[in-house]
Amino acid sequence: MDATPQSSCFACGPDNPHGLRLRFATGETGESVTAWVPEAFTEGFRGIVHGGVVSTVLDEAMSKAVAAAGLPALTAELRVRLRRHVAPRCTVWARGWIMSQTGRLIKTEATLTDAEGTELAHAWASFLTVKQASGGSMRTMK
Repeated sequence: MDATPQSSCFACGPDNPHGLRLRFATGETGESVTAWVPEAFTEGFRGIVHGGVVSTVLDEAMSKAVAAAGLPALTAELRVRLRRHVAPRCTVWARGWIMSQTGRLIKTEATLTDAEGTELAHAWASFLTVKQASGGSMRTMK
């Protein structure tokens, strides 16, 4: 398994012509934040961004918070509550943060809000730390 970040990542890779190209910043508290304007190709139904794409953005927000903490880890479980529809071509904000860490298990949360601060979606995820193998790839710890 090679879980090394790559420039072709669907969520954040700058070299993926079909990807979302998300760019996150990390706040002083370790929270990851990005502004995102979903394009029309992310729609499931007309005028509504597909829930799987919303879930991907939230997963990436939590992943970036984990990475910013220097914890090499992979998503093990993801739960998303879609509260309101996300409209294409409107700016939304994704924020992810770490809630706790116990051994290899990292608990995280993320939100997607509109410009007025209304929560459109909320996510919870568990990440499991992995150890770096020689050559830069990651392997799950046993």
